[in-house]
Amino acid sequence: MKIILVGASGDVGRAAYDALSKRHEIVRAGRKAADVTVDIGDRQSIEAMYATVGAFDAVVSTAGGAHFAPLSDYTEETFRFGLENKAMGQINLVLAGMSHVSDNGSFTLTSGVLDRDPVISGTGAATANGALAGFIKSAAIELQRGLRINVVSPGLLKASEDRYGALFPGHERVSSERVGRAYAKSVEGAITGEVIIVA
Repeated sequence: MKIILVGASGDVGRAAYDALSKRHEIVRAGRKAADVTVDIGDRQSIEAMYATVGAFDAVVSTAGGAHFAPLSDYTEETFRFGLENKAMGQINLVLAGMSHVSDNGSFTLTSGVLDRDPVISGTGAATANGALAGFIKSAAIELQRGLRINVVSPGLLKASEDRYGALFPGHERVSSERVGRAYAKSVEGAITGEVIIVA
């Protein structure tokens, strides 16, 4: 398969790449260190990416950020960042990609642990994660041409612990290998409309 991997330079993106690149052609997409440049916060940039890549069989997105702050410090603008970037950015990858992906292709998005196991200052990310879960479950029953869609929901990666561990007290760390297998399950398997939890 030819797979577009958006966000390939991050820890989760590298886990997905390592799991899929042995068997498939991977086109790495992102704002830096990529085969093709894309900003998922910009629908025109997403359209341009698809035009550049041409025919493909699957999209894996490990991109999208959210603001972390105590709830009392959030503003509408900082809260909206996660909704527009992590949630709507990945949703736009699907909306723009549906007419380009091959028959029986798939979309795999990425959420995270915080909508089911919250931490202080993580409300923005938790809300974006919940939005993605709702989106893929509903979209799965409407996609045509045999297309599938899932979202991988990993806990904090061991590879990310030095940078983000303080935000996740008491949370189990997950290995990059296990996270990578979740992406392989979504892309190479037959499930659709599923939240694939790696805890």
